[in-house]
Amino acid sequence: MSTVLILTVIIIFCAFLLCISYFTSRKAKNETFFTGNRSSPWYLVAFGMIGSTISGVTFVSLPGEVGNSAWTYFQFLLGNFVGYWIIAIFLIPLYYRLNLVSIYTYLEKRFGFRSYKTGSFFFIISQTIGASFRLFLAAEVLQFTFFDSLGIPFWVTVMLTLLLIWVYTHKAGIKTVVWTDSLQTIFIIGAAVITIYTISRQLNMNLGEMVTVVNNHPYSKIFDWDWQSKTNFFKQFLAGLGIVIAINGLDQSMMQKNLTCKTKKESQKNMFWFSFAFLLANLFFLALGVMLYYFSQQKGISLPEKSDDLYPMLAVRYFGITAGILFLLGILSAAYSSADSALTALTTSFCIDILNVKPNALKGKQTRKKVHIGFTILLFLVIIIFRAINNDSVVIAVFRAAGYTYGPLLGLFAFGLLTKKKLKDRFVPYVCLLSPVITYIISSHSRIWFGGYEFGFELLLLNAGLTFIGLLLLMKKKTVKE
Repeated sequence: MSTVLILTVIIIFCAFLLCISYFTSRKAKNETFFTGNRSSPWYLVAFGMIGSTISGVTFVSLPGEVGNSAWTYFQFLLGNFVGYWIIAIFLIPLYYRLNLVSIYTYLEKRFGFRSYKTGSFFFIISQTIGASFRLFLAAEVLQFTFFDSLGIPFWVTVMLTLLLIWVYTHKAGIKTVVWTDSLQTIFIIGAAVITIYTISRQLNMNLGEMVTVVNNHPYSKIFDWDWQSKTNFFKQFLAGLGIVIAINGLDQSMMQKNLTCKTKKESQKNMFWFSFAFLLANLFFLALGVMLYYFSQQKGISLPEKSDDLYPMLAVRYFGITAGILFLLGILSAAYSSADSALTALTTSFCIDILNVKPNALKGKQTRKKVHIGFTILLFLVIIIFRAINNDSVVIAVFRAAGYTYGPLLGLFAFGLLTKKKLKDRFVPYVCLLSPVITYIISSHSRIWFGGYEFGFELLLLNAGLTFIGLLLLMKKKTVKE
């Protein structure tokens, strides 16, 4: 792809986003940024959430990770599926009943001020790390695939990416994000479809033959019953269940979109339909991973050292101009679809939970704008630091970080929903800070202490469990009234 073509595609993509921003931000108020005026069609939210959950992690890392752990990740996805139904049945009605803007306000109503601030703090830390990891991956792929040839440094790539996100979200916030996510989902799915089609053409295979290859390939193994393995079915399923509840149901960036729906029933309908679409989309990307490795084998192509580089390398060097253009649009969409909602959610949580800004207050508009700029700069700095120290596959790194930072959140909400007990609120921050430390110690020594057992994604459940146990020690005799 020529320099002119690359720049043209990027400019057109940016123009689409800015046009959506223009039409969605007209007559936007401060409340629009936080709630989208609670007027989003449920089907639009559901479709757009596919792009947000896929992000750069699924788009690039998941197909490459097939070569490392086959389809065992699908066990994790099955847990995700059940988790989305739990969110729809239990959490969404709670959030709508309390009429929440920031979901962490629930912790104040349930336990008290310090629990509320602790939950919000852990979300801000978790989302900053998670969003930075995901955007880092997408930016690194853009750099490796396209921008190195243009002579653009990595830090400039990241800066321009975040600058554009700030431009199209700073007025209408979540209202704009709901619509841009839908456009980005189209590009992400479209890129994968064209890639599969291109592989079939180059290998002279029809759809039935491709299905047979995927079904019979050793990389399509799903279930692992070895209890000591990190990819054991029960570990993966339970971790997928816990992580999706924490990273989606207890995460402001995902729930903020659901809360823009008009009613509780529409929000639940969005989540039910999305759960099926999510499972199918990820299954499609796992199949894509098998075909990428199969294509490389048939063509005698040497695999890159990092599995994350497999899809980008083949898309740009072997699949032709059309597939290359759609890959560029796909990775751009993957970068923006997760980062824009994360930036909006971070701004929302910090304004409402930390600074006590009222959504409909006129004076809060200037504060919100300053916070929005501040988090844009913070994400930039974290991404640059992460690039300097990261050497793991990002799909693993994201969930490892989530295990430590989302665990206390999951423990807090679980205690609030499963018990009627009140807590000694002033001690809650200490429990939530101590739990990740104990989790790390146990994880580091698990092979010695537990006969070779290694923790995988279920690290989050251990952390949440320790938080829950710690909260049991803080119970008051008085219970919450029904």
